[in-house]
Amino acid sequence: MKKQLYKFASVIMAIAILLSGFGVSGATASPVAADDGGEIAVIVKTGNSSFWQNVQTGAMDAQKELRAQTPKLSVTFLGAQSESNVNEQINIVESAIDRGVKAIVLAPSDTKALQPAVKKAKEAGIPVIIIDSKLDGDPSQYVSFLATDNKAAGEACAEALIEGVKKATGKDTGKIAVMSYVAGVGSEVGRVGGFKDYIKANSKLEVVTTQYSNADMPTALNQTTNVLQANPDLVGIFGANEPTAIGMGRAIEEAGLSGKIVAIGFDGNSVLKEMVVDGTLNSIAVQSSYNMGFMGVKTAYDVAYAGKTVPAVVDTGFLLVTKDNVDSTEAKNVLY
Repeated sequence: MKKQLYKFASVIMAIAILLSGFGVSGATASPVAADDGGEIAVIVKTGNSSFWQNVQTGAMDAQKELRAQTPKLSVTFLGAQSESNVNEQINIVESAIDRGVKAIVLAPSDTKALQPAVKKAKEAGIPVIIIDSKLDGDPSQYVSFLATDNKAAGEACAEALIEGVKKATGKDTGKIAVMSYVAGVGSEVGRVGGFKDYIKANSKLEVVTTQYSNADMPTALNQTTNVLQANPDLVGIFGANEPTAIGMGRAIEEAGLSGKIVAIGFDGNSVLKEMVVDGTLNSIAVQSSYNMGFMGVKTAYDVAYAGKTVPAVVDTGFLLVTKDNVDSTEAKNVLY
C-alpha cells in the first residue's frame, strides 16, 4: 500500500484545538455553572456493537476527567436496538430534551429524520454535537461535527482493493461486490460513495452488486454467502462497517475463500483484527471510535459548561490496518 497512516496529525491538532478552546462554531449556548452537575446525553445508533461500545468507553473516560471540574456531572449513553430503528433514536433524543439535559452528543441514524429533533434541542437551549455521521440541513442547528472523513476512508479502501487485485491477478479488471449497512445514513453515503467513485475513476473493476445488511452480522453473512455463490468469479469484496465486515469475513471463511479473494473491511474490533492476521481480510480501515466519544463529550462540556467556541468540524482520523502493521503502536491505539 502507498499509505498506511491517514490523518493522525489532524487528530492531534483537533485535540489541541479542543483543549485550548479556539475555533469557530455555528451555535452558542449559555454556560452551566460547574457545580450544577447536570447531564450530557450521548445518543448513538445502537449499543449493540463493539464500535459503539468503544464510543461509550471514550465518553465515560471524558466524564472521569471532567468530574475534577464538575463532580456531579453525569454522562449517559443510549442507543436504539438497531441502527435502522430511526424512530426509536428520535424518541431517545426527544426524551433527553424533555428531561433538560445540558448537552447532547448524537450519532444520527438518518441524515434527514433527526433534523427536527436537533432543531428542537437548539430551541430548548441545548447544544448538540454531531459525531460519526453527517446531518443534512442547516449546520447552525448543531455546534460541531466530529467524525472520520468517510469519503477519504472509502477511497483508501478502494485503493487497497485495487492494489490487492492487481497483485493477485496482474490487472485491474473483474467483478467486485460492496457489502454495505444502512442505505442513506451519513457515514454510508460518504464511505461507500467514496469507495465506488474511486473504483470507477482508477480501475476497470465492475461493482456487480451492493447489499445492505442493516448493520446486522447474520444478515451480512447470508448476503455475502449468496453473492459469492452467484458470482464465483468475484475478485474483490468490501464490507463497509463492523457487523457487515464480520459477516462478510465469516462467509468468506465458510466458502473456503480466505486468501483467494481480495477482501477489505471497515472498523477494528478483535474479530476483524484476527481476520487480518489470518489472511481472510487483506486490510481494514479503522476509525477512532474512542475519540468520537471522548472528544464529543469534551466538546459538549466546553460549549455547555465553559461557554467556549469550538471547531465546526473535527476529523477524528482513521488507519488502514494490514498484516504488516497490525502490531504497530498506531494500530494498537485504534483497534478495540
